[in-house]
Amino acid sequence: RDSIISIVLFCLAPVVLAKEVVGWVENVVVSPGELEYKAKIDSGARTTSLHCKLCGTYTQDGEEWVRIEMTDRHGKTIKLDRQILRWVTIKRHYGDSQVRPVISLGICLAGVYKETEVNLIDRHGLNYDLLIGRRFLQDDFLIDTGAEFRTRPECKTERHE
Repeated sequence: RDSIISIVLFCLAPVVLAKEVVGWVENVVVSPGELEYKAKIDSGARTTSLHCKLCGTYTQDGEEWVRIEMTDRHGKTIKLDRQILRWVTIKRHYGDSQVRPVISLGICLAGVYKETEVNLIDRHGLNYDLLIGRRFLQDDFLIDTGAEFRTRPECKTERHE
């Protein structure tokens, strides 16, 4: 029996090792703008959420757009216009729901860069301006819930605008 377990573990090891192990809080870089954030890694959230100032929505060529202002942990601020991909309803812990716009942004975590859907919200008063959800994490990451800042956000494929 022990030899079967050893064989199974040996066969699965490359699959597990191919994933980046991150802590429950990590430094990340958001593009465009190369903004640096401390992010909570949250496997309980489906979508990534970003704190920003919503400056308004408008229509351009028949598509809905949003203008936002993002400020990172060092105080660097950029204004950005992005097409709204969809609207999402988020059920909050204390019962009510909130409708948020969803846009696409680039995120670098632990050397892995991905364009991902991000819902926008005023997270003022919360500990982390960025919450990384399952859609970003799936297939590439494992979470060490007892660790913080295991990795560095150094990616070579960031988009510069």
